[in-house]
Amino acid sequence: MKKYFDETTEKVLAELEVTQKNFWNISRVTGEFLYTFIKEANCKNVLEIGTSNGYSGIWLGKALEKTGGHLTTIEFWEKRFSIAQENFETCKISDRITILQGSACDVLKNFSKDFKIDFAFIDANKKEYIKYFELLDPHLVLGGFIACDNVLSHKEKVKPFIDTINNLSNYENVILNLPAGLSFARKVKLF
Repeated sequence: MKKYFDETTEKVLAELEVTQKNFWNISRVTGEFLYTFIKEANCKNVLEIGTSNGYSGIWLGKALEKTGGHLTTIEFWEKRFSIAQENFETCKISDRITILQGSACDVLKNFSKDFKIDFAFIDANKKEYIKYFELLDPHLVLGGFIACDNVLSHKEKVKPFIDTINNLSNYENVILNLPAGLSFARKVKLF
């Protein structure tokens, strides 16, 4: 297994990988993909819906260290919010991350119109993917990306989102055969 980070960060990631199923975390290979993509695309303003214990946020935050960017991440459960905060501090990326606690739909509704993102990662309540998309779309810049996990493992639950994004002329979407399935869409034009 390739080591990407310092010993402390790799230790935290390894510990979180042991409890992956308990916290519904992404796979390491998905984390590696997101980390590499964000660095290569030079993303600066990233939004994550579904912080959990911070596993994916560590990958995103470490990529944003390289690009000079910032992560805004949303978590509903207070206990997971606290665990994520600790993990971000241990990995020395808490200065790059703003964690918001609450219902993702409520938090997204309260973003100001000038809140702009160039990359969104969704890994939360699968039935609400379509709602998250509708609420974050106005904040995604032209050329920005939306990645959604679990689109193969929870195919029926995310179907409304997949059907919608596949039929929009201003988005191009592919399903990547990463563990659990990753929808990867780019906003190619504004309406």
